[in-house]
Amino acid sequence: MTTAVEASLARLLDSPGVTGVALVDAVTGLTYGVAGDAEEAVGGAECAELAALIAERLGRAGAEGELESVITTSARRHQVLLAVTRPAGDPLLLAAGMDRERANLALATRSLGDRVAEVLA
Repeated sequence: MTTAVEASLARLLDSPGVTGVALVDAVTGLTYGVAGDAEEAVGGAECAELAALIAERLGRAGAEGELESVITTSARRHQVLLAVTRPAGDPLLLAAGMDRERANLALATRSLGDRVAEVLA
């Protein structure tokens, strides 16, 4: 049975090159839903730990404000973590795996950011 969150995440797979997405609690690492290739979307605890580590290091370096996104690239893949704020509760992370040959990183990241509100609706 597909949850409403998973159905919303599945619509994000329409972005060119996006192969897997997950919605993760940024503090606990709890995964609320996954669509597409779960391995491409990265595990919940890994996402939360990576985002926390990067935010901590940015803070030590004098950066102000909260982490917006983390983008990791390899020869064949892009991995994008987008911070998602919500009115109440812990912040969330939208993790997306992308095929580098099929995805335009800038357009896909913008599309995911614009459409993440649909997932929370």
